[in-house]
Amino acid sequence: MHPVSLAEKLAGFSERWQPRTLAEFNRHDIMVVKAQGEFVWHKHDDTDDLFLVLRGRLVIQLRDGDVTLGPGELFVVPKGVEHRPVAEEEVHMLLIEPSGTPNTGDRATAQPRRVV
Repeated sequence: MHPVSLAEKLAGFSERWQPRTLAEFNRHDIMVVKAQGEFVWHKHDDTDDLFLVLRGRLVIQLRDGDVTLGPGELFVVPKGVEHRPVAEEEVHMLLIEPSGTPNTGDRATAQPRRVV
């Protein structure tokens, strides 16, 4: 029962596109992730996808247009909508997803769950 420092947790790793679970909330993972470059096009058939940018600028490409987020901004990709996050420079984000949601939308290609 103590606060979690997002900055401290983000300083503890350098890998990109590999979310770290910090806490669980009502069967949801609260995660931080560093991103740079292009992620894969993907969708989540059963859940929405929440992105909250903490540092940097993130573009979420959608098939019908792009959404650009800066620090303190969030966007929810509705379930079933294909998207690709892109970060020209390193971006730090907070993600909230149902526990066990594969980050690529496909368990075969998803990153393993990492708890910090």
